[in-house]
Amino acid sequence: MDHLIQPGVHYLQGSQACAEGALMAGCSVYAGYPITPASEVMEHAALRFPQVGARFIQMEDEIASSSALLGASLAGAKAITATSSPGFSLMQEVISYAIMAEVPFVIVDVQRPGPGQGYITASQEDVMQARWGHHGEGSAISLAPSSVQEMFDMTIEAFHLAETWRTPVLLMTEETVAHMRERFTVPPRESLSLAKRKKPQDLGIQPDEYLPWGHGVVAPMAAWGDGYAFNCVGLTHHEDGNVTKYSTEMHHRCISRLKTKIEGHVDEIARLETFYLDDCEHVLICYGSVFRTAIEAVEEARKNKGLKVGLVRMVTLWPFAEEKLRRCIETTGTIFVPEMNYGMMLHPITAALRDRCERIVSIPELGRLHTPELILSSLSRELQ
Repeated sequence: MDHLIQPGVHYLQGSQACAEGALMAGCSVYAGYPITPASEVMEHAALRFPQVGARFIQMEDEIASSSALLGASLAGAKAITATSSPGFSLMQEVISYAIMAEVPFVIVDVQRPGPGQGYITASQEDVMQARWGHHGEGSAISLAPSSVQEMFDMTIEAFHLAETWRTPVLLMTEETVAHMRERFTVPPRESLSLAKRKKPQDLGIQPDEYLPWGHGVVAPMAAWGDGYAFNCVGLTHHEDGNVTKYSTEMHHRCISRLKTKIEGHVDEIARLETFYLDDCEHVLICYGSVFRTAIEAVEEARKNKGLKVGLVRMVTLWPFAEEKLRRCIETTGTIFVPEMNYGMMLHPITAALRDRCERIVSIPELGRLHTPELILSSLSRELQ
């Protein structure tokens, strides 16, 4: 593609960096419907995608937008859309279908408070919906950026993961990150890790031998028009796509492979970042833009309050990195979990670490990002 963003330092909004990251990753289709506070991703895509020879289309609603990603991906393209929380709810049916049919694409959710239409400020209230919002078993991958740089980098990473694991990938960002403007650096495109979709013809598989859901835990994916029979279905299926010879054994084999594909490779997929754990007596765990103020609060607590607090940032929300988290925290006093909700990720964190700590304390905030002072006051109140 011509006219991609040039290597070097740029100053853009998080939403704009996201669209630029998609193009850098080789995305050639954006299908969307506007919704605050995600509309700027779509606006920038409407400007930039045609400039580089990619396709932009405005759909009639969020269901149509996500459905268009299915068609684009099955035709061989990398595809993306962006929405906010009410629209994310509408996309769950397509996410569920794509998990079953193993169709890779990227959805950016610029979270806002709910329920209902809620409001248009910052939120982390969709993090459980990212894992459990779709019906049925099966896992998607979810990332949580904290900066404009990461809106660019993680959009590229999201496509890499989608193509590698043949699955939808969700970029769970927030109004805070989407609307902020700051410097970020674009590396040379040749230095990026850009996964190439595994295709049957590249593996020497002939059309009469092709199994759309066979040949491995992650099956090779033919594009429509490649000459390979591809019965794409959302029903439980055999490796060849046959759905008529149903049995409970087939059902278990189909769904267990979907589960194993993601949950069986957590250490390869999920990422954590750790700070000040070597000498810490207490730990703060956070994700997304809360990391920006949490690290400031932790450094202030250590420097001026004499509180030996460490920090773990969950870069990947799902699949949940339970074993990595347990390896990071063998024993500690109090674990603090600041979130822009009433404590959603507190639950898997508690399940993972209840035997590694004395107690776990939620630090909730609704409709706005935590200030360092809010986090620091909670640390001081609970520990002094």
